[in-house]
Amino acid sequence: MIPDPRLPRFREIEAALRARIAALRPGDPLPSDAALCREFGVSRMTARNAMQRLVDDGLVVRMPGRGTCVAQPGAHRRADQLQPFSREMERRGRRPTSRLLGREVRPATPQEAVLLGLGQAEPVVLVRRVRLADGEPIAIETAVLVGRAAPAVMAADVETGSLHRALADGGIHLRRGRATIRAEAATEEDAHLLGVGPGAPLLVEQRVIRDVGGRPVEATESRYPAGRYGLDVAFEMEAAGGPADPVAGVPAAPVGA
Repeated sequence: MIPDPRLPRFREIEAALRARIAALRPGDPLPSDAALCREFGVSRMTARNAMQRLVDDGLVVRMPGRGTCVAQPGAHRRADQLQPFSREMERRGRRPTSRLLGREVRPATPQEAVLLGLGQAEPVVLVRRVRLADGEPIAIETAVLVGRAAPAVMAADVETGSLHRALADGGIHLRRGRATIRAEAATEEDAHLLGVGPGAPLLVEQRVIRDVGGRPVEATESRYPAGRYGLDVAFEMEAAGGPADPVAGVPAAPVGA
């Protein structure tokens, strides 16, 4: 593998391992940290960081006495992570495609301008698709991106390719975002496009994604049939009485201690 000078070393190793995992089966072994150190000429910490990202994504599991193995495909997405839809479906062993409903450059609406930090009626590029896995509709996705993304978006293959990969190829690298999730009933259009009944429960996710410089790039709404998509949520419990609440018989620490 030819090193990519644009990537940190642990990301280079991570990318190489992701490519290998795509050709492996659940339970197949992966190289140890020591083997990765020898193969890529990196420190143990760098190798461990690369593997830990795959553990965090649920792609691999560390098994005492057996090393690291390919994990069983997850049924849902972790709520604190967002992978490109194409990669997410490939991870589950399904073939991702999209059906393009519309793509255009137009002035931003007032709401879009607020979400993306734009001036009134600045240009944005709209992409609306039905996202499919093995031909089954999984989501209606409406993405509105800032005008500087238009050259990459308008030229991208958005039916068999990845929009986010096209953005990266165009020099726009997405970094982090924030989303809100709510339940809605399917409209007549939702029902037609997703193959569900009118009024069927949908999981609706609205998110804004920012680039490596912290600038908003994309505001997207995804509408998922509740029976075909879900989110896994990890959380910690806060004591019912706050910091002073006794836990498991241990006396509470004084406030301010």
